[in-house]
Amino acid sequence: MNIAEWLAASARLYPRSPALMTGAVIDCDYAEFARRASSIAGWLTHQHGIVPGDRVALFMSNSTSYLECAYGIWWAGAVAVPINAKLHGREAAWICENSGVKFGFVAGDTNASLREALGDGKPVARVFDIKSDGTNAARAAAGLPQPVSRQTDDLAWLFYTSGTTGRPKGVMLSHGNLVAASLCYLSDVDQVHAHDHALYAAPLSHGAGLYNFIHVRAGARHVVPESGAFDPDEVLTLGKSLGDVSMFAAPTMVKRLVEAAKARGENGDGIRTIVYGGGPMYLADIREALDVMGPRFVQIYGQGESPMTITALSRYWHQQTDHPRYLERLASVGAAHSAIEVRITSANGEVLPPGETGEIEARGTPVMLGYWNNREATASTIKDGWLRTGDVGRLDEDGFLTLSDRSKDVIISGGTNIYPREVEEALLTHNAVREVSVVGVADPEWGENVVACVVLADGASADDRTLDAHCLSSIARFKRPKRYVYLPSLPKNNYGKVLKTELRQMLGAK
Repeated sequence: MNIAEWLAASARLYPRSPALMTGAVIDCDYAEFARRASSIAGWLTHQHGIVPGDRVALFMSNSTSYLECAYGIWWAGAVAVPINAKLHGREAAWICENSGVKFGFVAGDTNASLREALGDGKPVARVFDIKSDGTNAARAAAGLPQPVSRQTDDLAWLFYTSGTTGRPKGVMLSHGNLVAASLCYLSDVDQVHAHDHALYAAPLSHGAGLYNFIHVRAGARHVVPESGAFDPDEVLTLGKSLGDVSMFAAPTMVKRLVEAAKARGENGDGIRTIVYGGGPMYLADIREALDVMGPRFVQIYGQGESPMTITALSRYWHQQTDHPRYLERLASVGAAHSAIEVRITSANGEVLPPGETGEIEARGTPVMLGYWNNREATASTIKDGWLRTGDVGRLDEDGFLTLSDRSKDVIISGGTNIYPREVEEALLTHNAVREVSVVGVADPEWGENVVACVVLADGASADDRTLDAHCLSSIARFKRPKRYVYLPSLPKNNYGKVLKTELRQMLGAK
């Protein structure tokens, strides 16, 4: 089925229910949302020659128009290629070229940067700026009465990985993948009702955008902050004014939201659910978040290759403080989603028993079709139907998964594996440490040395001895950093993930 059928169904079931909102202002109801998507689909089809299976780019910041255009693409049977609006125009142009995009929706600054890059001769048929060109012509076009029929395995969403270690790869997600991932939300993350507000403070081009589908199917409201981005004070204010707000947030966003709530003397009233993921959430940070904001949190672990759907740590497990292994479970990423199997394997592919550390593999209906035009990468990543995540972790006897690190980030010092996350967890419990990233740096004697890159809390001063003593109070001596490097900030990509490769390069140069 075509995922756009969900919008068509909600337009019939909830025609007058508010659908798209900018801040607290209603832009349109479900009947109008579906009419606009239908018109954009007709406009793409009849005026721009888009046919089912064609790729159409979305290189835009968050706005309600983003969702209109996305559903117009799917309604026409085409494939959405979401591109993070913070990428450089040349990076966006490369994605357009690699995916064979025939049409691109842009807005404002992304228009100028993409057109400039495309001026270098990179092929893309047409670029349409929803701000300067306006969307009225598309909205007024003769619409397609129903979404174009698509099969379960037909491509719907072509998402390019962040590319921290080279050129990004196009993750192919089908209509069936998106349906399966969306239904997992209901079974493993949270319930959705027509009066709910899905708040998009994280990029719609990434994980936050994938949560739109189940909210569309329920006839819920889709809210884009007036700022179009994440501002913790704006989010807290919207929570209080709207109520029943759910949102996706990276751990760095959660940390900022908690700090803002503390400064305002609030607890996030009106925000029902904060789904966090996309990077490591340290135990110290989630404990503080629960103390300040209460049981509003659900953790998910996934990848673009199995979007938002490998494991989940539900609100229930966040609250089981009397369980004998509560802190161990709180430090985990939860148990497998309903449509997913998870296992741990050794370097030679042997399935490991509970408690042993190895590579995390996942199998199930949300897992991608493969990488776009990259059979070699697909073959090395999916083996016998199992997605090799490249992440390292362990399962306990109850099925809770605890992450260690990316396999490429494991430090081997003196022949012993050291997982940077363990060291980071220890350092983050010291009140002088605001952020930290631990990497391995080549050493002729030990192979690698552990180096901690530390961002100090306001007012704190650099003190290697104090941090060393703090580490030794909770982790083995051989794991403690051999060196501390103090930085004003950590390098991060457009999704907030720390770029350890960049840190290693910087330290190697020094």
